[in-house]
Amino acid sequence: MANDMLLSQEALKKIDRELAKYPADQRQSAVMAALAIAQDEKGWLPAEVQQELADYIGMPAVAVQEVATFYNMYNTKPQGKHKITVCTNLPCLLSGGGRAAEHLQHKLGVGYKETTADGQFTIVEGECMGACGDAPVLLVNNKRMCSWMSNDKIDALLEELKK
Repeated sequence: MANDMLLSQEALKKIDRELAKYPADQRQSAVMAALAIAQDEKGWLPAEVQQELADYIGMPAVAVQEVATFYNMYNTKPQGKHKITVCTNLPCLLSGGGRAAEHLQHKLGVGYKETTADGQFTIVEGECMGACGDAPVLLVNNKRMCSWMSNDKIDALLEELKK
């Protein structure tokens, strides 16, 4: 590919591996994996990156945008270095999720969909993460699930992530 690509050759190789899992006429099936790869590299998914993925995969840009804006795990706006998703579905909410969210917001001084002034943390609400028995549950950067989050465990997590 040309050197004017927004994504690195390494990211494109990873996307190629995902594309290879599908028949040539179903390349669009790899869009979710491609979005995740691009987001891991860029931190978020600006319109230009979504367009590049659409061109690379061979699908309409609006179809890529529909996927990127439908799912909570994709960031279509810049986020903090650490995006912390708080499960606020009813079982988690009733089992301490609300308290965990309030503590997290108080400690960081930001509300939902806000980023700390130092660019380190963004807090977002999330839907069920399939771990209701582990409530309250937090998800860090869409990859690390943290269960039974007491105030002390939240404080320790924040200190760890600041390092």
